[in-house]
Amino acid sequence: MFGMKKASGPVEYLIVGLGNPDKKYENTRHNCGWLALDYIADKRGCKVNKIKYKSFVGECTIAGKRVMLMKPTTYMNNSGQAVTEAMRFYKLPPENVIVIFDDVSLDVGKMRIRQKGSDGGQKGMRSIIYLSGQDTFPRIKIGIGAKPNPQWELADWVLSRFSKDEMQTLETMFDNANEAVELMIDGRTDRAMNLYN
Repeated sequence: MFGMKKASGPVEYLIVGLGNPDKKYENTRHNCGWLALDYIADKRGCKVNKIKYKSFVGECTIAGKRVMLMKPTTYMNNSGQAVTEAMRFYKLPPENVIVIFDDVSLDVGKMRIRQKGSDGGQKGMRSIIYLSGQDTFPRIKIGIGAKPNPQWELADWVLSRFSKDEMQTLETMFDNANEAVELMIDGRTDRAMNLYN
């Protein structure tokens, strides 16, 4: 099929889904980045099952570029260790590292693409920015909703699971994230922002 030609040569882009590795974190709000990455990998027939750079990784071709999909296993707060290790190895600038993560300030079913900026209180992103010394990472933030009750601890909320209805809504978001990644790697981030923000 045209366009499915495998890119050879070194990895040119990283797509990083942020999450936590333990079984107890599976399908929790905070693991939205991992869930999105699994969805993208599945859609593109890419197995993210090798262990490298403190992460589960797999390679595929997106928009004609060789891309590594990454799920850091360092726990959220140390995501930067995995990301900067892979960046150094492939000599990648932050602009070629797309990070996907959860955002409590967005409702479930909302997505926001940014080209750069602060960590917005997300600890995985904070670790990446801190260890790389740069904040020019393009990112896809996926809404997980605000805590339903002000009395709730934020940690309890982000580690709660999605409802069945929310999971169906997320599927659409992940599909959008998959399309957005393609546009971003193709140098059309503005188009992705117009479509999905």
